Amino acid sequence: MSGIGQHTNPAEHDMDPGQRLSQDWWHTGIIDMKPGEIRYRGYPIEQLTGRVSFAQMIWLMLRGELPGPGQGELLDAALVAAVDHGPQAPSIAIARMAATCGVGLNNAMASAVNVLGDVHGGAGEQAVALYEDVAARIDAGSSMDDAVAAALHGYCDLHGKFVSGFGHRFHPVDPRAPRLLALVEQAAADGVVTGRYASIARAIEQALSAGRSKAIPMNIDGATAVIYAELGFPAPLARGLFCLSRSVGILAHAWEQTCQGGRNKGPIPRQFLWTYDGAPQRDVPKNPFHNEKGS
Repeated sequence: MSGIGQHTNPAEHDMDPGQRLSQDWWHTGIIDMKPGEIRYRGYPIEQLTGRVSFAQMIWLMLRGELPGPGQGELLDAALVAAVDHGPQAPSIAIARMAATCGVGLNNAMASAVNVLGDVHGGAGEQAVALYEDVAARIDAGSSMDDAVAAALHGYCDLHGKFVSGFGHRFHPVDPRAPRLLALVEQAAADGVVTGRYASIARAIEQALSAGRSKAIPMNIDGATAVIYAELGFPAPLARGLFCLSRSVGILAHAWEQTCQGGRNKGPIPRQFLWTYDGAPQRDVPKNPFHNEKGS
């Protein structure tokens, strides 16, 4: 095992203090590399290649170990489900607009990923944090109903009335969520996960829908948050994982738009103009920098 202050190359023992300080400027437990050798978390790349899936590799890089049976498949399902939601999603629209500005695919992708913030892209992180809050309250002795009510009250005080992971502005029922939840239920039955966070999410769903004429069902962010929480990923990583997932759709749209062509396409067709609601047309005063009495 290597770590901070532990060095595996015999030649490193001959380093003077300045060389040692330079080498130790960065230290990482993620990758070990030297001429002819590349190891991720200790595993040689030639052994990983062709034997480990991309989702399993993501797990290894983030968690330090390969996933157990069923864990990599569940993570893969969450990543697949969130890859795209069409040009009406700001990130996808931005990728396509950027592609018409003469930039490369990497620039278009970076432009799109940069808008995945608290409102668009960060809902999974907020949902995981909400689930963890409910779980902590239950562990402290609260019932499920009381824990959910208290956590929702705290959440709304902090974030407002819209609860991340529930409801959708386009889908009455998000078609991705039921499938993901079914996979979580199967994984729980197989002993891969506990199912605890799925139960918490469903309890939140019921609390939000109580007394309403229309239910507020879980959406893709809430369902993937269940998977990330069940698999033990900290809340901030839910946003990073969403960025990885949505980057697939971003790349596909940027490439498609590049192939389609087009120049300087904005958010609306050029024959339409935005609504102007400022001052009416007016003339600049003859002496704009003097008051009425002069100077």
